[in-house]
Amino acid sequence: MELSPELRALLEQKVYGHVITMNRDGSPQVTMVWMNVHNGKASFNTNLARQKARNLKRDPRVMVSVQALENPQQYALLMGTATVTEAGALDHINALAQKYMGTDYTNLQPGEVRVSVDIDLQQVRGAGPWVTPA
Repeated sequence: MELSPELRALLEQKVYGHVITMNRDGSPQVTMVWMNVHNGKASFNTNLARQKARNLKRDPRVMVSVQALENPQQYALLMGTATVTEAGALDHINALAQKYMGTDYTNLQPGEVRVSVDIDLQQVRGAGPWVTPA
């Protein structure tokens, strides 16, 4: 499913996403992330060693909650499948850092492997103009 213009506009703002992945034992794992549109998809970036990245490599199902800045009663719950990619991930984290902090990413640790996580949307729920009909 393609990003609607309304959802794209939401993700182009400085909104934070709450990413939900599944741990090996079936329990949810939630992390707040910077979001944007990357490769035409809702996206975030992470360190390959983080739990969410390990979870997504094992089970690519993902949910992300994003709340509208100007109207906190509006939100989008993105449900789909994640594609985790190392190629171009450093450029992606720099673009996200520029968006949220106005500078390139400065927290890269020696040996750290960054990955981009692009979401192939299957459904969008929530409250707002980006919700897909049931």
